[in-house]
Amino acid sequence: MGQARGHIRIGISGWRYKGWRGKFYPKTLRQKDELRYAAEKFPTIEINGTFYSLQSVTSFEKWCGETPEDFVFATKGSRYITHILRLRDVRQPLATFFAQGLLALGKKLGPLLWQLPPNFKFDRERLARFFELLPPDLDSAAELAGRRNKKILPKSYTKVVRNRVLRYALEIRHESFRTPEFVKLLREYQIGLVCADTVEWPRVMDVTADFTYCRLHGSEVLYPSGYDAKSIADWARRAVDWASGREPEDAERVIDRPGPKQATRDVFVYFDNDAKVRAPVDALAMEKKVQELKLVDS
Repeated sequence: MGQARGHIRIGISGWRYKGWRGKFYPKTLRQKDELRYAAEKFPTIEINGTFYSLQSVTSFEKWCGETPEDFVFATKGSRYITHILRLRDVRQPLATFFAQGLLALGKKLGPLLWQLPPNFKFDRERLARFFELLPPDLDSAAELAGRRNKKILPKSYTKVVRNRVLRYALEIRHESFRTPEFVKLLREYQIGLVCADTVEWPRVMDVTADFTYCRLHGSEVLYPSGYDAKSIADWARRAVDWASGREPEDAERVIDRPGPKQATRDVFVYFDNDAKVRAPVDALAMEKKVQELKLVDS
């Protein structure tokens, strides 16, 4: 019997890119069928549209219906909350965000990603106030959605078939977050620290929750850079380590010791190096390498 592991889900950040048509997507594929096609290749995808604007309930229902039963969406939090309001006075905007139709994804609703702007410096009190507002489960999210801004969103979607815990991940982009105080704060609230691979922002791998979330933007040039065979193998090894409850030997941590021990851990990896159609190619290559490592390590 092989070693117990959490789920390793490797996918792409977004799916609607003009440059992918005729390359990743077949030339004859209709644009409206792109999600269905991508979901046949990957077990998870990040929804980027929710970062830029509110989406319709119909869209969430459509996305849910076009993907396999065991598919998982990661959903990107609103930039109005992170970049415009900068996490200040966000109770009602947060309610509106949850009311737009997120719950229509049902069991396919995975981690919710909050991406901070590059000039957002570590502010413990502001982050703690924001974390306190995040609904811990689906029932709480439905209740919060009832407090939406009705002028912006007259109707809300609050249906919950089965309650379960929600997962949150935070992506940082400023060096001031390289402090043990930040890592301890995330662990206190069980917020996952996003491991972002890029030369532009801090790359840290401290484990802060019961799952690990990676965004691979391109290690040499933001977005266009692909990953060579060695880099793919390195990330695959790290994913297997995390999923097995271990931490990679080469983990770059703020706190120079492993985090809280756990038997298994779910791992989410998203390739965001989409500029030259590298993301889907690299994601498929990493999936293949992970399967090889899991067989060897069994």
